[in-house]
Order: sequence, then C-alpha cells, then structure tokens
Amino acid sequence: MPRKAQTESLAASDAAPGGAAAVDRAISLLAAFHSGDRTLTLATLAERTRLYKSTVLRLLASLEHGGLVQRFEDGRYGLGTEVARLHGIYAASFSLEHVVLPVLRSLVDETGESAAYHVLQGTARLCLYRVDSPQPIRDHIRAGDLLPAGRGSGGRVLAAFSGAEVAGDEERVVNDRIRAQGYYAASGDRLPGVAGISAPVFRGDGALAGAVTLTMPASRYTDAHIPSVLSAARVLTGRVG
Repeated sequence: MPRKAQTESLAASDAAPGGAAAVDRAISLLAAFHSGDRTLTLATLAERTRLYKSTVLRLLASLEHGGLVQRFEDGRYGLGTEVARLHGIYAASFSLEHVVLPVLRSLVDETGESAAYHVLQGTARLCLYRVDSPQPIRDHIRAGDLLPAGRGSGGRVLAAFSGAEVAGDEERVVNDRIRAQGYYAASGDRLPGVAGISAPVFRGDGALAGAVTLTMPASRYTDAHIPSVLSAARVLTGRVG
C-alpha cells in the first residue's frame, strides 16, 4: 500500500470542491514557480508542494507532454512554451476588452446596429467581441463564434488585408477593390437578408490586427453608416495588437 504522507500536501489542503485531485496537484506544481524562478529541481518542487518525488515526476510527465513544463539537460524544470502562449492570449484579451468594447458601444449608439470585432483564427475568423443592436430584428452572431474567413464583410476585409493568396481572378479583383477603398459593404454575402460594413484595424507596426464590422438587416442598410465604421477602425488602429 502507498505510504501516507506525514504532512498534508498543498493541493490537499486547498482542494477544489468537487474537483479532481490530480489536477489540483498539477496546479500546485505550476504554482510552485515563484517570481524570479527560472528553473527548479525535483527536490525543490517536492518540498514546495509537499508531494512525494514519485508523484511529482508523474505529474511533471503530463505537464511536459502538454507543454506547460519543460525539462532541461541539467535535470531541472522550468515553465513551458504553452504557458507563454496562454499568457499571450490572456494579456491580449484582457487589454483588448477595455479598448475595443467602448468603441463598439459608441458605434452601436451612433448607428443603432450591431457592431463586432473579428480576428483571423486559422482558416476562419473569430468574433472576438460583439455589441448587439437595441433593435429587436437583428442578426444573432455571438462573441466566440467562428465564421468563414472569405465571406461576409468582415471575412472579406480580413482576407483582403491579410496578404493571403487567393485562387481566382474574381477574388483578386474584389480584394484589390477592398484595399483601394479601405472597407467593404455588402448585402447577402454570407447570409441572405443580412448586410454588413467592415473596415480593417491595424497594429502599431502596420500589420493587420482585425476588422470592425457593423451588421444589420438588409432592409435597414444605408451607406451613411460607412463613415462611422471607418472612424471606429481608425480609433482602434495602433491601439490593439
């Protein structure tokens, strides 16, 4: 039978109600890294978590497999690249929320239509933020939805300014026109009866960051909203990454 620890581990003393003990122990290992710690030995990790070294080794194997921990040639352990990736997502989302949402709310107040901020996500586009129109008849895209990268006004703008290669002459002509006018407006491009206006948002270094999109029923579409969308995109340009 396994030995019973004389001292309760940190994970056991602060276990998540209804949670998984193994996950609590793994989290306690990650939390063992303090400010200034570049690498830690197995002995230090065991001491800080109050876990047996054999338990720590099993947990480290899983954390290393997931990229959350890496083992160096000298046998010491450090945080892995997955931690940096997750931190980047968190930091970007946290800062973007306070920058993007006020601009989208102002755009909705000014136009009465729904506003969103889209970014490229692989071969699709992600609706990162969305502020709904106060009007009862509107489209129902939500933050977190994945949409086609090459359809709809937001998808067209992201495709045109991303520099991605396109297959057909027709697509190249459309992209050239979008880049020349600095926005794209269309009705029924992604869904029948839904119209949209989108403009690109750029980072401080000039690279594409995302797109501001205003959507509405096709019956309420008006070119008068184009300057408002362009203005919102200009406000965000240089402030997002």
